[in-house]
Order: sequence, then C-alpha cells, then structure tokens
Amino acid sequence: MRSSLRSMTLLLPIGASVALGYGLNYMPPQTGSGDGSSGAASSFPKDIYPQTGNRLPAVNRDTLDEAAKKIYDAGGAGADYGPQRLRLYGGGAEVFSSGLNDFLRRKAGLEPRLVELSILAAVREMDGEYEWTAHEPAALKAGVSPEIVDVIKYRKPLTGIGEKDATIIELGRESVGKHKVSSETFDRALKLFGDRQLINIVCLMGDYSSTAILLNTFDQHVRPTDKPLLPIP
Repeated sequence: MRSSLRSMTLLLPIGASVALGYGLNYMPPQTGSGDGSSGAASSFPKDIYPQTGNRLPAVNRDTLDEAAKKIYDAGGAGADYGPQRLRLYGGGAEVFSSGLNDFLRRKAGLEPRLVELSILAAVREMDGEYEWTAHEPAALKAGVSPEIVDVIKYRKPLTGIGEKDATIIELGRESVGKHKVSSETFDRALKLFGDRQLINIVCLMGDYSSTAILLNTFDQHVRPTDKPLLPIP
C-alpha cells in the first residue's frame, strides 16, 4: 500500500503538468518529420510523433520554468528525441534527474569503463533499445571489449570473464531482471567494490532502469538515422 501511494505521488506531477498546459498543443502524429527523414519516419507506428520518435509531441519551451528552459536550451536544435525532453513534461523531473545522473556517471568515483558496463547490464534487462543504442558505442570507447558487450547483449554465460565484469553483469541480471539478488552475488559484489561503490553502481543501474521504463512507456524509437543495436522482439 505504501509503495502504491509513493508511485502515485511520483506520477501526479507528470499528469498535472499535461493537464495544465503541456498537452494542450497536441496534434495527431504526422507521417513526415520535416527533417528529411520522412521515409524512415513513415515506418513508425501510428501513435508516434516523427519529430520526437515517441508518443508525445515536442515539448513547448514556452510552458517551461526557467530551470527547465536552461536544460531545454542546452540540448540544442534537434534534441527532441530521448528522455531529457520527455522528462521536461514533468516540470522539475529532468532538473533533478540530470543532477543525479551527472553525479553517478562523473562524480561518484566509478571508472568510466565500470559506469558504462553497469549501464549496459541494467539496460539489457529492461530491453532498453534507445539507451542501449546510445551507450554501446560509449562502452566500447570506455574500454569495454566487444566480447563483453556481446555477452550482455546476447545473454551469454559468464564463464571466462574477469571477476569484476562478471559480477556487475550478474548483479544487473539479478537485481533488474529477476528483482532479487542472491546472497552469493551480493557478497561477491561487496567484497570487490566496497559498500560505497556498490551503492553507486546499484543506483546507476536504477537510474537507467527508471529511464528505460519512461522510454518504453512512451515507445521511444531511435532516430531514423541510427541503427538499433539491441535485438529485441
């Protein structure tokens, strides 16, 4: 009961923002995108707006408060795809989310390779096509080998993988995929990373899992110019 009330509390600001003006400029999705990608955009489902690749039209900047406008402007032209602009519909949701994400990725003391490995491990269990397509190249650039990427992508066995990598992948499979972490996996992770790093790894997985819920709910597609990199049904 307490969990349900908490969920309703989190969702109310989003619903209220739509009711109070964010959604007043809705028009039915059009088949052309106006950006030269109308051919690719025409393959979207009927409820997808080509300008955003999801089920909501582009957010109206004029409806945003000053803090949200700064985030909007930082995205630049052509930034209507993805979670940042979606969260702006929720008023302050993106303001808080971007601060947490920046801390976990850049200021929590996790090496970039482990950051990207943790993101992929979580996103794979959520079938997060948009996030995976964005972060697979980032993971490779950060030093995650193509072989490790494929282990996560195709859910291969963890035999022959380094202990830290295997533990993070298994942690993602259990915490996100199975919703329960075994004592063995937890003990191994705690020994390898310590309590502080482990907390930040799990929070990072949670951050990207929650983003996957957002993107999956609004059926966010990758840009027509991008090739989806995650095999999902």
